[in-house]
Amino acid sequence: MRNALLTLLGILLLLGVAAIALFAWLTRTPEPAEPPAPSAGERMVDAAGMSWRVREDGPAGAPAIVLIHGFSHSLESFDGWAEALSDSYRVIRFDLPGHGVTGPHPDGAYSNEDTAAQVAELLDALELDRFVIGGSSLGGLVSWRYAAAHPERVAGLVLVSPGGYSINNVGDEPVEVPVPVQLYLRLAPDAGIRMATQTLYGDPSRLTEERIAQIGQMMRQPGIGEALIARLQQFTLPDPEPVLATIDAPALILWGTADTVVPASHGARFENVMPDARLVTYDGAGHALMEEYPAETSADVRAFLEGIGWE
Repeated sequence: MRNALLTLLGILLLLGVAAIALFAWLTRTPEPAEPPAPSAGERMVDAAGMSWRVREDGPAGAPAIVLIHGFSHSLESFDGWAEALSDSYRVIRFDLPGHGVTGPHPDGAYSNEDTAAQVAELLDALELDRFVIGGSSLGGLVSWRYAAAHPERVAGLVLVSPGGYSINNVGDEPVEVPVPVQLYLRLAPDAGIRMATQTLYGDPSRLTEERIAQIGQMMRQPGIGEALIARLQQFTLPDPEPVLATIDAPALILWGTADTVVPASHGARFENVMPDARLVTYDGAGHALMEEYPAETSADVRAFLEGIGWE
């Protein structure tokens, strides 16, 4: 009996040590990734108390379109659109605070309101006058908030499955960030990134290994994991309609019918409340619409840009 008890205690001790070791491994600070080599048209711009990674493509004097990526991604999300539109337009992209090479915000200010105000300071630093602004998911949310606050600057809006209406029980107050989500954001493992990114595509076969590696590299930049967790801890989705209803700029809203992140039904709600909005849906496409179908979506964007008044 005594030997059996000692054996049981030994097993429990080993399990305890293993659990502590596993916890230590899961909560470790991973080695940060090297930043990518700067591309042509890329520079760092000081604004809002930090240095932003900014990339511009296209003729300097052409009409400008500003494109903002979604949560945990980077300016590379719009590579396809930049390639398709930069023959006629000045395409401006950047990494949001707490993302990619831009890095964490010095004060940890990541609320949606904070981010829209920070973007406004960056666009002032870029000396943009009147332009089209747009984005995907979180970037779409920031875009329509900016448009509401600065109507004199915005010639049009392009929103790709934008945030706005409540999802995942997020409303006026933030919700607790589950521990597994925190671990994923902190460690950014390749297998986790592959699984998470596949859910953003209606057809996962369109997702390349290069894109998975690119996302991982950006998520593993210094301090990004903790910044992404902090953003979720500050993330709210109050009723957007009082703000959306004030946006008079023409808006193009793009949505995939197979979006598993923000329901495609939200598209009609945006279209109905915004004074001058048009919704285009893509059968079977997912949340990362501009990545999954860059040619089709950029063609619709070009048609929209050609039809609005820039003056």
